[in-house]
Amino acid sequence: MAAMMPRPPQARLVETRQRGWVNPYAGLDAFDFFRQAPSAEIAPFVEHFWVVTWTDLDEPYEQRIVSHPTVNLTITKDFHQFAGVIKGGFSYTMRGSGRVLGTRFRPGGFRPFLGGPVSQLTDRFVEIGEMYGAAGASLVEQVLAESDARAAIGHVERFLLGLGPERDPLAEEVAALVAMAENEVSVTRVDELAARSGRSVRSLQRLFRDYVGIGPKWVIRRFRLHEAAERVYEGLDLATLAVELGYTDQAHLTRDFTAAVGMPPAAYARLRG
Repeated sequence: MAAMMPRPPQARLVETRQRGWVNPYAGLDAFDFFRQAPSAEIAPFVEHFWVVTWTDLDEPYEQRIVSHPTVNLTITKDFHQFAGVIKGGFSYTMRGSGRVLGTRFRPGGFRPFLGGPVSQLTDRFVEIGEMYGAAGASLVEQVLAESDARAAIGHVERFLLGLGPERDPLAEEVAALVAMAENEVSVTRVDELAARSGRSVRSLQRLFRDYVGIGPKWVIRRFRLHEAAERVYEGLDLATLAVELGYTDQAHLTRDFTAAVGMPPAAYARLRG
């Protein structure tokens, strides 16, 4: 089997696109958003930290998310939880003033913390205290009490490092394969990704369910939907886009897009426009 090992993570590079965020914040001045790259010690496991802060909202604002194939740790005054891969879209309603601190793990990066198949978290939200007891509850208290967002991120990093995660070559292999599925638009089928990996289709499926939490078909299709969401409002013909992204026809793309985003492509194009 050909090994798929990524290059060592570069600690200060952070993805800046807001893929998966449906009409993020609608240009509202009340919101502040930033991402922070992880330290070198935690970078093999964590992709980035993100913080959203908002003040004095006149009306509640609902932000819809079309999820990535990753585990997230999210702490806000309303909830503090690990989220596995959420197959459908989900949303969070912001009111008044507040802050959300998120930790996006690398695909496969949460497996060393969980010590078991990541699929057991799929479509689930688990309280930090439920998973890590008093230590998890203490982390929540520290983060919520910290007024400086970057200092709060430091609390999360120290907590995760204190759990003693060990690097796992299979986690790094699967991270490279997920990156391939995201960045190479020509990869539209599981057998194509399996051929690139040197694994059989069945072996690839087992690897993804164990380390990502969901199968490679879903991962490929979700990234193609992210691609569609970025390109549909640019005026690209839907039939052409469907062919490029590996859909059987325009109707198939429209059904998948509507189920994940919450509206058909034409309505999304008008929203973004």
